[in-house]
Amino acid sequence: MDADPPAAPEALTTTRLLAQCRDRPGIVAAVSRFLFEAGANIVHSDQHSSDPIGGEFFLRMEIALPAEARTGLAERFGLLVAEPFGMRWRLWPAERRKRVAILVSREDHCLQDLVWRSRRGMLDADVVLVASNHEDHRADVEAAGLPFHHVPVPAGGKPEAEERLLELLRGRCDLVVLARYMQILSGSFLDRLGVPVINIHHSFLPAFAGAGPYERAKERGVKLIGATAHYVTEQLDEGPIIEQDVIRVNHRSDAAGLRRLGADIERTVLARAVQWHCEDRVIRHGSTTVVF
Repeated sequence: MDADPPAAPEALTTTRLLAQCRDRPGIVAAVSRFLFEAGANIVHSDQHSSDPIGGEFFLRMEIALPAEARTGLAERFGLLVAEPFGMRWRLWPAERRKRVAILVSREDHCLQDLVWRSRRGMLDADVVLVASNHEDHRADVEAAGLPFHHVPVPAGGKPEAEERLLELLRGRCDLVVLARYMQILSGSFLDRLGVPVINIHHSFLPAFAGAGPYERAKERGVKLIGATAHYVTEQLDEGPIIEQDVIRVNHRSDAAGLRRLGADIERTVLARAVQWHCEDRVIRHGSTTVVF
């Protein structure tokens, strides 16, 4: 008699866990024991302590588990592990791609790069809309099959523009990216938006914050120029930094040449920051970040 065919292996899903709390013994053991008892397998784990005696502890895990085991997992983790350790934490199903909205002004190099990466599966996110205070990019955005919204910001009209942006963004995205969006967002807007905002600044912060960094870099005769991707806060260009990079320059480069070189750095730095955020690799801690 023929033997029965082997049962098909149970399909597993991947979930990402981010957690932070005051460091103390037993955190990893408690998390691991909980996941084991929940039927999960830890496939990747990173951790960091700012100081093993009273410092801050940071953890990122990727866990594989049957889909049905997700039911109630977050509630049980919160009650049995997170609450006793005073954790700030989140669980995110890996197959749920982040919904990204892009705000842009006239320069399109960061916009085009993000759209290109998303369409080719190189960005763990879906671009859901593009909004701009200028009409310049409508044709290119719509040719890529994306919704384009023109939200002008006339003199004295910032409150109305922010209200319109909130109508477009709230409930429709998990992340907003400022891809050279040359408008300052108010603290009220950021609070009501309710999702993280990542900006690309065309300078190696904290040097040359604000407008015209390449012109000021030329005036100072710098030998390195760079770009900085950071979370947006109410304080201009002072949010927690996610990623930075630089390129060497010399006295032969004028401000326009610096700007051309800087555009390449801006693209790659912003793409890395967005990708890391969408892969749940970034934990904000005060004015800094931990990037796994």
